[in-house]
Amino acid sequence: MSTPVDDPLARERSHLSASRSALRAMREGVEALDISDVTANWVNAEALAHQIEERIKALADLSGTPLFFGRLDYLHAPGAEEAEGAEGERFYIGRRHVHDHDGDPMVIDWRAPVSQPFYRASKKDPMDIALRRRFGYTGGDLTAYEDEHLSDPAAVTLSGSAGGARTSKLLQQEIERPRVGPMRDIVATIQPEQDEIVRSGLSGTVCVQGGPGTGKTAVGLHRVAYLLYAHRERLARTGTLVIGPNRSFLHYIEQVLPALGELAVQQATVDDLVAHVEIKGTDDATAAVVKGDARLARVLRRALYSHVTMPTEPVVVVRGSRRWRVPAYELEELVRELLDRDIRYGAAREALPQRIAHAVLVQMERSGEAPDDRVQDAVARNSAVKAAVKAVWPAVDPAKLVLRLLSDAEFLAVHAEGILDEDEQKAILWAKPARSVKSAKWSAADAVLIDEATDLIQRTHSLGHVVLDEAQDLSPMQYRAVGRRCTTGSATVLGDLAQGTTPWATRSWQEALAHLGKRDALVEELTAGFRVPTDVITYASRLLPHIAPGLTPVVSIRENPGHFEVRPVSGSEDVVEACRESLRHEGSTGLIAADARVPELAEALTEAGIPYLGPGEETTQDTRLTLVPASLAKGLEYDYVVLDDPRAVVDGEPDERTGLRRLYVALTRAVSGLTVTHTAPLPPQLASNTLR
Repeated sequence: MSTPVDDPLARERSHLSASRSALRAMREGVEALDISDVTANWVNAEALAHQIEERIKALADLSGTPLFFGRLDYLHAPGAEEAEGAEGERFYIGRRHVHDHDGDPMVIDWRAPVSQPFYRASKKDPMDIALRRRFGYTGGDLTAYEDEHLSDPAAVTLSGSAGGARTSKLLQQEIERPRVGPMRDIVATIQPEQDEIVRSGLSGTVCVQGGPGTGKTAVGLHRVAYLLYAHRERLARTGTLVIGPNRSFLHYIEQVLPALGELAVQQATVDDLVAHVEIKGTDDATAAVVKGDARLARVLRRALYSHVTMPTEPVVVVRGSRRWRVPAYELEELVRELLDRDIRYGAAREALPQRIAHAVLVQMERSGEAPDDRVQDAVARNSAVKAAVKAVWPAVDPAKLVLRLLSDAEFLAVHAEGILDEDEQKAILWAKPARSVKSAKWSAADAVLIDEATDLIQRTHSLGHVVLDEAQDLSPMQYRAVGRRCTTGSATVLGDLAQGTTPWATRSWQEALAHLGKRDALVEELTAGFRVPTDVITYASRLLPHIAPGLTPVVSIRENPGHFEVRPVSGSEDVVEACRESLRHEGSTGLIAADARVPELAEALTEAGIPYLGPGEETTQDTRLTLVPASLAKGLEYDYVVLDDPRAVVDGEPDERTGLRRLYVALTRAVSGLTVTHTAPLPPQLASNTLR
């Protein structure tokens, strides 16, 4: 059936159908590959089979996910001279590359250089684009389009839809589309300032300061996807990692990269990275702050190298009828040389027997013998040499080292002298010393110390690129733990200083980046809000002068001001009713409350017959309400939020500043509407009208 010439929407639907057929053919072509005669052994066969399986997954046509979301009509062929009569080209921009049976592109990957003008071109700088077209979808069906004639200053934006109605709301509609299920990509709505960060090079580290709803998490994930496209071979060798604050957050974002065709990116929390021991205990705030202080790295280093002692006896190596003697003073020189080189403790310990063996070989050569490398290796394995190394440079278990520091007041005092004062030493000493590593009640901060000690002994493997989200909540020692994973690679650091809710929260990005080992990182600030409605972010920003003075408030670009209400209530039944009202709207609802209030609200919801989920559980059309403790709200988003009792959220934290930051986080989780319910008076900081 022919497509009407005067029906642009029908033509675009036809291209979508043809593109889906081409993608299906690409996938079937990979599925039909016969590798039985192209592999030399079973190992190669397994590896190739895995690559084919991953390729098939990457070519999946995801239901409900548009294959392309934009179109670019170039004035001239990209890269060609802008000569008169030069023929332009048309490209459809989508989440992955699709070509027809002749190899001609049907859809261009959004990360390709030719796609960049879709995000950056403007009438001021059209980048050789005659027309940019955005597409609107409903349930996977192409239903609308919007045209921008960038090279014609007199032209206006034109739009069309299935019903023929004119509209210019596609971008806003995509941003404001209800959120049910996990986080989705923003590939169709990336803004120019976001695109600059996404496409920044692999060699440099970028730190993104972004307030609520500025898209910093999505920018970080899309940067990973871009880097994997631009540097696939290198990152395939070195690896990539996304680090989030907790498992709920990682579950929420885990579908973004697969939707963009990237399946090989690892995800972890900082606790996962340093899981050397089982966590059985917790620290009070004072102890946690001291243990998280970067000064502990110096204490650990002192304690570790205190095991090295200078030799007082010579080493005598017997080979056959000959005895070779390396005097104590010469052994001391070898030890001091290794200490001066400042290499890892374990690497130096492995080098010492070879140094001693070399000293023996020099004596052999002077006596007329001609020893080779095999003789040196044999001498290095000699029992006398082994005994000397064990006495001078003994093996140290990192967990046992930390155990002794936290259990032995005298040992800690010796190695913390001039670094930690007496009160700080008392704060981190265990009241009941553990007898063994297994019986110890390790805390999360202790595990980070063990990771530091482990790295002092043996270098940590470095990845090609690491994304660190919600970075403002890391301690200096946690930054060091992350930095060890990208010493030879780069990082994308994402966070908001105003949302720091730990006692050790980051005070400045410069300080944090120094602990990360990335002092030269570029710091970018995102201030345009795409997620949080105007009225909501304006209300939440009243807290900024009290929690992050000098930080630029987020300015919402949303045309829809959103629903916002502050409602006095008499009890949990009224809070439940507010949830019921929110659920009448399309999309997800989050009931956020102080942690101590969650059990009571859970009981009230159950009695009211309203099903609910916990953070990290995926919402469905049948269960769209999530009950969220305030301590786990960071990084999550819901179409509608009911915030229970702000005063209780503030009072649930050890100090008011931290409590106000926790409240700021809770207030800014809404995409379409926020209802604040309260029985107690609101915190006075919310009454301020400073930012109005």
